[in-house]
Amino acid sequence: MAWASWTTCGVFSGRGGVLTDEVGVLSGDLTVHTTWAEDMAQVTVQYTGAIDWFTMSGSPVPCSTEEHSRRLHDAVIRAVRDGGAATVPVLPRTGPKQAAEPAQE
Repeated sequence: MAWASWTTCGVFSGRGGVLTDEVGVLSGDLTVHTTWAEDMAQVTVQYTGAIDWFTMSGSPVPCSTEEHSRRLHDAVIRAVRDGGAATVPVLPRTGPKQAAEPAQE
C-alpha cells in the first residue's frame, strides 16, 4: 500500500480562520497535516504545539496519486492563509506533465 504525509507548522490563518468538523473555526498559528493512502487524502489541523487534531471541513477527498495529494496539501496551506472559514479546496485534475506551484513554507 502506498502512502505519504506532509506537515506544515506555523501557518497563520487569514481572517475567519479554518472550518473544522469537530469544533468549528480555528484561527491563529496552525499546523496542517495531510495524509494520503488508498487514493484518499485526509487533512487535519491543530493549534501549533497543541495535542488535539481536528478534521478540516471537506476532508477526506479523493486523490489518485501522491503528487496530487502534495498539490492538495499546498492548496490547503494557501486556503488557510486566505482564511474566510477555509475548507479543503477542490483541485482540478491535471495531467502528469503539468506541475503545481508549491506553497511557500
